[in-house]
Amino acid sequence: MKLKPLGRTDLRVTEICLGTMTWGSQNTEAEGHAQIDMALDAGVNFMDTAELYAVPGSPQTSGRTEEIIGNWFQKTGKRDQWILASKIGGGGTKFLRDGQRADKRTLREAVEASLRRLKTDHIDLYQIHWASRGSYNFDGSWTYAPHRQDTADVLANLLDLLEGLKDLIAEGKIGHAGVSNETTWGIAEWLKLAERHDLPRLVSVQNEYSLIRRHFDLDLAELSHHEDVGLLAYSPLAAGILTGKYLGGVIPRPSRADYQKGLWRLNEYSEPAVAAYVALAGEHGLDPAQMAIAFCLSRPFMTAVIVGATSTEQLRNALGALDIGLSPEVLNGIEAIHRRYPRPI
Repeated sequence: MKLKPLGRTDLRVTEICLGTMTWGSQNTEAEGHAQIDMALDAGVNFMDTAELYAVPGSPQTSGRTEEIIGNWFQKTGKRDQWILASKIGGGGTKFLRDGQRADKRTLREAVEASLRRLKTDHIDLYQIHWASRGSYNFDGSWTYAPHRQDTADVLANLLDLLEGLKDLIAEGKIGHAGVSNETTWGIAEWLKLAERHDLPRLVSVQNEYSLIRRHFDLDLAELSHHEDVGLLAYSPLAAGILTGKYLGGVIPRPSRADYQKGLWRLNEYSEPAVAAYVALAGEHGLDPAQMAIAFCLSRPFMTAVIVGATSTEQLRNALGALDIGLSPEVLNGIEAIHRRYPRPI
């Protein structure tokens, strides 16, 4: 398995990152531990979680995933074999600190709570889960309507967060800083503030990326290339729909669409695009899930693809994407489909 540099640090992470967000809701602790064991045996050294997990987030489930990971660390004594990433929720989630946006004070509260749940003394990569301002996270979009936060307020909040991150790094509680669900403008401002004030430089951005979600190919890719802020791609299978299992209106049990009773990526626009990608995989003797993950792995701006699974069988299949190469014919076919369906979700 390839190792990739994490930004401009000396850390090298595997090109597959183990996603964890179902552990504690769709998955039991035992199932989560089995996935950690399998990923480690396969050579994966990178695992991502968040204070919000398990999903869907709720007062009852949030924090459970970190507890499950912490119990595995305690049971096995193998914390040193993982590069561990976690996140603080942004504003708007009422059961996380009454919906307050992240700032220096809440950052410390969140990190220290995560360290207790994770049963560790440090988190290697700590990320801001989503921007507390107008942004396109989770398929929202900038509406250009008046926003309550003005630019000066937004930049003051970013500076406050960077100062908090610097303090936590100095104390050894976190190693590096990253963001998630961020925009090109946002990342550029984080970087400018860090350089201007000698504060931590972002090493990564965790955004959604898949065959049917390719916003990153545009200005974010250029920024990633020049500034070494690599992509950690979540939902490379678009919440499972790129496997083809939902085609024809089928909602299998168990599945995320059945569990969450509604999946915005599953709609009248995504159906024909997914059908085309599944057919392309079939024409070339490929598993559609492995083709989708292999495409993400092939992108030049990719640091790691985050693979989440609800069973070891799914995880084993996802890891199999490492063993396939995509021919020019397959890549040309992907581009032809993308031309027809550039924004199906």
